[in-house]
Amino acid sequence: QVHLTESGGGLVQPGGSLRLSCAAPATNFTLNALGWYRQAPGKPPKLVAELTSSGATHYADFVKGRFTISRDNLKKTGYLQMNSLKPEDTAAYSCNADIMDRDIHLGSYWGQGTQVTVSS
Repeated sequence: QVHLTESGGGLVQPGGSLRLSCAAPATNFTLNALGWYRQAPGKPPKLVAELTSSGATHYADFVKGRFTISRDNLKKTGYLQMNSLKPEDTAAYSCNADIMDRDIHLGSYWGQGTQVTVSS
C-alpha cells in the first residue's frame, strides 16, 4: 500500500513558523498535484492549500499571505511553509498527492497526518 511520509509538525508559539514535508514513498515515484488539508477537533476537514500539476497554487482565505505550498524540483517532496501561526491554526495536517511512477499515474494518496499545535 502506498503512503506519503509527513513530517514537521509540532508545538510552536503564536507568531512562529513551521514547515511541513510530504515525501513520495519510493525513489522512482514523483508527486504531481499536491494538497494540504487540516482538521481541528470536532470540525470537518478543510483544504488549506493546493498545488496543481501545472504549478498553480490556491490557498484558503484563512491562510493567504501566511502559508506557502511548494514542491522540490525533482517532485519528490511537497512542503507547506507556515508563518505567523495563530492558535486557530492548531489542527492535524495531512497531505494528499497524485503519485506518478514515471509516466504512470498510480492514484491519489494520503500522508499519515501530523499535529500542529500553536500555543503560548
